[in-house]
Amino acid sequence: MEENQENTKYYGEISDDNNSSLIGGEVAEAPTPEYLQRKLYFLLEHLKLFHAELPESYQMRIPYELLTGLANSLLNDTIFEIVKGLMEIQHVTEKHLEQLRQQVETEHNIEVQEWVSKIHDDEELEHILNLMKIKHTQKLKETDIKLVLHLDQKVKDQQITLDKAGVPGFYVTDNPKDIKIQMHLLDFILRLSNMKFEPNK
Repeated sequence: MEENQENTKYYGEISDDNNSSLIGGEVAEAPTPEYLQRKLYFLLEHLKLFHAELPESYQMRIPYELLTGLANSLLNDTIFEIVKGLMEIQHVTEKHLEQLRQQVETEHNIEVQEWVSKIHDDEELEHILNLMKIKHTQKLKETDIKLVLHLDQKVKDQQITLDKAGVPGFYVTDNPKDIKIQMHLLDFILRLSNMKFEPNK
């Protein structure tokens, strides 16, 4: 998702004191029902706060049942690692695609400079440069379409991964409104991943 790049600043993990499970690692000891209940309350309360920050139109599309399901799924710390990994992949992909576009622009500039150095008649040069501009504009348009299609596929990959992981709200869709909701849910998860859960407080 293109806007997801802004979310990379939320990378992190929930770090638990006492009776905590280690993200991406072994469970130190089996969590007690009381611990899980406290953690669920912690997750749900923060999700409700995040939800309240959204415009009303989005709040209506994210019901309380979805927040509850999301909080329950996040009791499994592996979900945070999955989301973090997906965001890192997206960040690398977007950087690579940006470099590809810059490469196309550089090639265009080099081609223009070659014509400038070869043609000394101003009128002829102007005609050639106009043709080059049309050609390069079309080439950039085709490149941008390819890049968007590549990013769209990455979005689908994320949707499939999170759906299979059992994260509520995630499924394969091309609907822009549904994708925007999923972006908000990703933002919630990434913000939670930076918060410290202290079960004894």
